Formats: sequence, C-alpha cells, structure tokens
Amino acid sequence: MSVYTVHEPPLRAAEIITDPERFVFVRDGVSIWAFLFSWLWMLWHRMWLVLLIYVVVAAGLETVLHYAGASSVVIGVVAFLLSLLVGVEASTLRRFTLARRGWKNVGVVSGHRLEEVERRFFDAWVRGNQARRGPSAPPPIPPSPSAPRQPQSHDVIGLFPEPGVSP
Repeated sequence: MSVYTVHEPPLRAAEIITDPERFVFVRDGVSIWAFLFSWLWMLWHRMWLVLLIYVVVAAGLETVLHYAGASSVVIGVVAFLLSLLVGVEASTLRRFTLARRGWKNVGVVSGHRLEEVERRFFDAWVRGNQARRGPSAPPPIPPSPSAPRQPQSHDVIGLFPEPGVSP
C-alpha cells in the first residue's frame, strides 16, 4: 500500500474554491525514474531550483574529484550515489518545490492505486466541507473590532506562585 501526500494549489484570480483537477498527489517512497533520469525527471516536474542545485553539486563533485586525481570508477560511483540520493528523496524534493510555489499540504492518504487514493481523499474532502458549512447553518459572525477585551489572567505557571516574587 502506498502513502500519498495531497497538495492544494493556490487560488487563481477568478476562483472561489480550488479546482479539484489541479490537486497534486505525491507518492512517498523511492522513484525509479528520478534515480535513472535525474535531470530529465526534474525537468518533467518543472523543479527548476532543484535542477540548478543538482547540476551545481554534480559538476562541483566531478570537478573536485577530477582535480583530486580520483579514477573514473570513483567518479562514476559518486555520480551513482548522487542519483540514488535523488531517487530516494524524490518525493521530498517535489514537496519542497510545491511548498515554495505556495501549494498547501492538505492531507495524507494511503491506497493501492492512485485512483483509489484520489477517491478516498475527495470523498473525505467533500464530507469535511459539508460538515464545516452545514446545510442550514448561518455563517459565523466575526467579533466587532470595538468589542471590549477580556481581562488578562495574572496567574503564573512555573516555579513561582506569584509574579515578581522569588524564593
């Protein structure tokens, strides 16, 4: 069974609620495609900053190892390990990119297939929105800005029972 995180995009100019078609489900776990084709996978998912960091790190490591006199086998092993790291952390890199773009993580869902996960999430999402609004409940009234403030409590929590008094 796979675990997915669900990400809601920021609202567009004319939207009141987010279009469900725009939600992104990110599967947690190792990505074979990110491991095998790291930079192509990053381009496919439009992860520009992650791709830039990957290229700088890969080129830097290869340059340092080349000038340090490392053999081509060592350079190949380091490149393999860097690709393995990208494959293992692929879902984290996608979540990072989505968060940078203003997407909100709105849930975690598990299931055998993506279609099952989407159905489970949207069933719960629709039920949650209906429960919050309610069919006949009026919208909540915000407090007026001129309402008197509640007096603050002067109780102290900690080692000293009274404020300003020490043993």
